[in-house]
Amino acid sequence: MIDPSLDFRINAERFREDFDILSQIGATPEGGVHRPSFSESHLEARAWLRQRILEDGLSFRSDGAGNYSAFLECGPQNSPTLLLGSHLDSVISGGRFDGALGVTAALEVLRTVKEVDRRLPVNLEAIDFTDEEGTLVGLLGSRALAGLLKQKEFQSPRGGREELQNGLARARLSEQDLFDAQRNAASLAGYLELHIEQGPRLQKAGMTIGVVTAIVGICSYRLSFIGRADHSGTTPMTERLDAALGASSFILGVRQTILEEFPDCVANVGALNLSPGAFNIVPERADLSLEFRSSDSSSYQRLEEVLIQLARTKAQDYGLRLEIEFLGKHFPTPMSSIAQQAIVQAADALGLAHTPLVSGAGHDAQSLAEMCPAGMIFVPSEGGASHSPREFTRWEDCVNGANVLLGAALRMAEIVGGRRTWKE
Repeated sequence: MIDPSLDFRINAERFREDFDILSQIGATPEGGVHRPSFSESHLEARAWLRQRILEDGLSFRSDGAGNYSAFLECGPQNSPTLLLGSHLDSVISGGRFDGALGVTAALEVLRTVKEVDRRLPVNLEAIDFTDEEGTLVGLLGSRALAGLLKQKEFQSPRGGREELQNGLARARLSEQDLFDAQRNAASLAGYLELHIEQGPRLQKAGMTIGVVTAIVGICSYRLSFIGRADHSGTTPMTERLDAALGASSFILGVRQTILEEFPDCVANVGALNLSPGAFNIVPERADLSLEFRSSDSSSYQRLEEVLIQLARTKAQDYGLRLEIEFLGKHFPTPMSSIAQQAIVQAADALGLAHTPLVSGAGHDAQSLAEMCPAGMIFVPSEGGASHSPREFTRWEDCVNGANVLLGAALRMAEIVGGRRTWKE
């Protein structure tokens, strides 16, 4: 067995150069990036990644879901592949680090292993997954690779069907292409992802590395409270069927429910639209987007039932009709103990303080978790800022995270190399 001790490091200067170049693609005046999936800036970032992969002497690969990857054949013939990666797409006017750090770090790991000519029991692949952020569907590329996509999802996707069709056209893909991206589980040795924490816990605890133990489940709905449009100056307050009142009462009720009954969960109403939308017309319709998250399967299921019943109750209280549209869910996902062990050992070898953490955000790792051993490494986010131009992680922490990714990949390769099945 090859000694997996980390006797070499990533090239921090080259890593920084790549990250800085990528940060300029889709850059915003506020210091963030705007790279929604399959936008012009996102496609430009991918074109840069493809060119960089080829310049580094790695094999470039793409699939029907538009996933881009670098491949390094460093294992025996027909050996499985250890995936490393994240995503280059961003939320609207997001930050520079979310996703992009994981892709550039994964690419740097492959270059480092190639340069030292380290042979492993597995091959390595650095992958950029499509539409992790949900501009179109959410976790689109990783779910396509894992065979989790369903045709019905494309009829009413999170970002709208027209936007999905337009995005696929810009990327020269089709809906049918997405299903061609599925891989055989036996071809994968595992998956590791480096990511900023997107929260303040590591910084507050004075820890350098977060070892992710689980990823929360996320469920989303579109709710519509429907009343009656009336003249706001002539209709008595007691005679109104005001959709805004039902929606407002529901929003406040969601917060109260979480605080009092589900303290370990979170919920959010991130969009609210009133129509007709005039100063002098009582709102006839209030459309809102609801999302809630939990790392506990039991709480996750109960919370869904409680919040939908709350919406029905509030609609009834104000004499309104309620329309409910289910948009999708991802169940709480534990990370592999094999991957966690490899990450802990890598951090210990580098003398870096680490702690177990549950991820409050969704990630591509949850798509791969039932397919192969999957794990995540967190590095601190200054002030907990994320999905914002304020998003920032010290470069020292980025380099530490990339070296832990390298060390964990070497250990994972030895632990799972050569297997065609795996068990925790």
